[in-house]
Amino acid sequence: MTGVANATSRVVNAGSDLLNPLYPIGYSRHMDLQHLLVGARQAAGLSQASLAKLAGTSRPTLSAYEHGRKSPTLETAARIIGEAGFELSLTPRIAFHEAAVDRGRPILVPNTLPRLPLEDALAVVELPLHLNWSDRGRRFDLRDRRQRARVYELVLREGCPLDVLSYLDGALLIDLWSELVLPVAVRAAWNGVVTGQVKEQAGFS
Repeated sequence: MTGVANATSRVVNAGSDLLNPLYPIGYSRHMDLQHLLVGARQAAGLSQASLAKLAGTSRPTLSAYEHGRKSPTLETAARIIGEAGFELSLTPRIAFHEAAVDRGRPILVPNTLPRLPLEDALAVVELPLHLNWSDRGRRFDLRDRRQRARVYELVLREGCPLDVLSYLDGALLIDLWSELVLPVAVRAAWNGVVTGQVKEQAGFS
């Protein structure tokens, strides 16, 4: 399975050029580790000197890793990230493709559903203007099923790949799927990946 190393919990995956719908989300291994080290350290509230001491390395070496001047082995990166309270894991690389066109706009669908950290999946969010221009400034509590459904409808109708990755959790989308009010073209485009038919057709069932 194609995957990228990422730190679980609060560390956010590094993104890529989302303007290209066929470009997979994620950097090269070198760039992934560089950003994950920074993300893990900052999320833990540690200085470079503090984390370097915990991980048994020097601050200049950790700085070199974080700025891309050196590339740590996976074992070294896992040790450093572990001392920050996180772990490395493999997650599927997400790529978007144009599945259909609705009202003259392409509908971009991922090859697999994204997952969000629990605190993000159930957060209180204020959607950007391009998603919610009719009720600007409204805050949605994603712990509330009806409010979460409204956010998912807006993102699926109006959102770009970055919005999908920021606001939609795959498991919660599956749970809400039959209740969402969506244009016919949008539902048809997303139905395969939500129901798992895409993986079945690819021979992954």
